Amino acid sequence: MRLSISTALRASAAVALAALIFTDGGVRAAVTGLKSGVDLSSLDRTCKPCTDFYQFANGNWLKKNPIPAAYPSWGTFNILAEHNDDVLHGILQAAAKADAPAGSNEQKIGDYYAACMDTASIESAGTKPLEPLLGDIDGITDAKTLAPVLAKLQLAGVDAFFGFGSGADFKDSGATIGQFAQSGLGLPGRDYYLKTDAKSVKLRGEYLAHVTTMFTLLGESPAAAAADAKTVMAMETALAKNQMSRTEERDPAKVYHKMTVAGLEKLAPDLDWASYFAASGVTPNAINVAQPAYAKALSSMLATWSPAQIKTYLRWHTIHAFAYALPKAFVDANFDFYSKTLQGTTAQRARWKRCVSATDGALGEALGRAYVAKTFPPSAKAQALELVKYVKSTLRSDMATLSWMTPQTKRKAEQKLDAFLLKIGYPDRWRSYAALDVTKGPYLANVIAANRFATDFDYAKINKPTDRTEWEMTPPTVNAYYDPTVNEIVFPAGILQPPFFNKDADMAVNFGAIGAVIGHESTHGFDDEGRQFDLHGNLTDWWTAKDASNFDKRAQCIVNQFDKLSPEPGVHENGKLVEGEAIADLGGLTIAYKAFERWQASHPRRVIDGFTPEQRFFLGWAHVWASNERPQFVSLLANTDPHPYDKFRVNATLSNMPQFAAAWGCKIPEPMVRPAKDRCQIW
Repeated sequence: MRLSISTALRASAAVALAALIFTDGGVRAAVTGLKSGVDLSSLDRTCKPCTDFYQFANGNWLKKNPIPAAYPSWGTFNILAEHNDDVLHGILQAAAKADAPAGSNEQKIGDYYAACMDTASIESAGTKPLEPLLGDIDGITDAKTLAPVLAKLQLAGVDAFFGFGSGADFKDSGATIGQFAQSGLGLPGRDYYLKTDAKSVKLRGEYLAHVTTMFTLLGESPAAAAADAKTVMAMETALAKNQMSRTEERDPAKVYHKMTVAGLEKLAPDLDWASYFAASGVTPNAINVAQPAYAKALSSMLATWSPAQIKTYLRWHTIHAFAYALPKAFVDANFDFYSKTLQGTTAQRARWKRCVSATDGALGEALGRAYVAKTFPPSAKAQALELVKYVKSTLRSDMATLSWMTPQTKRKAEQKLDAFLLKIGYPDRWRSYAALDVTKGPYLANVIAANRFATDFDYAKINKPTDRTEWEMTPPTVNAYYDPTVNEIVFPAGILQPPFFNKDADMAVNFGAIGAVIGHESTHGFDDEGRQFDLHGNLTDWWTAKDASNFDKRAQCIVNQFDKLSPEPGVHENGKLVEGEAIADLGGLTIAYKAFERWQASHPRRVIDGFTPEQRFFLGWAHVWASNERPQFVSLLANTDPHPYDKFRVNATLSNMPQFAAAWGCKIPEPMVRPAKDRCQIW
């Protein structure tokens, strides 16, 4: 399994919802060709802007855009992602039909996609491509034989017991070291095993039934499958009890424990680490053990679990890892629990959409290179870069005005901002897939080969200087991120399109949409996590005690606000979990607004479609977050996602901004206005 602790931090600093992990989505026609960029058909004019701005800006859109059966949510991000999928679909169909030279990117993306679409061959192959891995599991007799098998499984993409991979050393970011992290659960997180409310108990029962079904499909009798499912549940519950919570993991200092292999062997002696690393093909000079208590507990559990129990657990995680690439019965069972039960979807996405996503995941830069050639010319990259620089310079100017930050810390903050690495659209150097063999089938063999290629690529970075040119998102991705260990902001070509950036719209809307996204990622460098890293990407305390205290008080204001919010009856936001993203939303939008004011000062003020430039700015932000969500999905996100609920990203953020109140003439006690004493402000 590929895993990087810095990736976990970066994931929590991404602007888009976790919904994008589960869904994809086409740019609505109404977005293009507008004079202002404001989607007038989305507005609910029966709702007052100062009462519920999200409803005012998006109410009619929400009514006209019910969630398609195959999706847990449906919004602007999904729609743009689906448009990108249409482009990728055309590329892959052409590649699948082309007689491309063997070993070329076109041959590989074409054959990977074609093998995924060949359901007859997938049915015929059954689980045969898994037999080598399942055979390795059957050969486990003790701790010594477990280690190399576990390494082989993780190389192939099986998430079992823990994650291992590469990542920058938090305190020496120029060096890449090994990373060990808690993992190995079949449910979305540890709390799903530990909560005692009726809903959680019911869900665990449904999970148990799902695991039983999967073992039955693998060929076990119903009685044996049920017994094995109980074994899996007991083992995963034991793992969960020893894992850190998601909020605890958000503190970089709590997940940094650098040690040698000898140190890991002493901490967790009941796994043969020499055999594990020999089978992995890498021996780290140093390892960050993110959760030492978990490593120690896991070691003890491995010593008490029987070989039969361990083999049962590993068989389950192997089936689980590849269910989507197996015959229809496995795919359907996997969908029934992970999509229908957990997310509320009622139908599977079209096969071609799943195969597009799979090819993007396996050969992302090969496919992305073709995508960029069709959708993102150099002129678009240059234009986006200028906008990024404009917002970034505004943030630098704003730092000088902060009353709560001392000159000493301001200088270091400015130095960190100046050191930002800017990545726009696509990599300057494309990844080579020469070492990955792709054939027309069987599909599962391609999946395993691609996983091994990706894991080998990841492991090869250990003990080497950090590659700061690498991208962690593919070009068509509708998202963006800040990486604290590289001190970079990254904007794939996939998000640099309408409605986020629309060349036909006026700049007020563009500043409110993509400008706020840029500000969001930029201020992540100074949120509760990002501020702990210096300009070189090293985990170090560069703040004065007074400044740190001032920041923490302001950040706690945001935590307190979100703790009081409830997206669905019985579901509550976790202020500490969403703290970083909520800080970035407020800070990013504030900086984008100031950047817009700078731009507007030298351009004519125009009322377009009945809205002032300032009003259009805030409509641009609100339109970005238009989305409908299923209740099951809202509950899932509240438990696992560091991003706030979409409606709160609009209303809770704007209620803290006096600029919004001024633009729309909102006054206390209207709901969209907070009294000055209750407002949160950092930037």
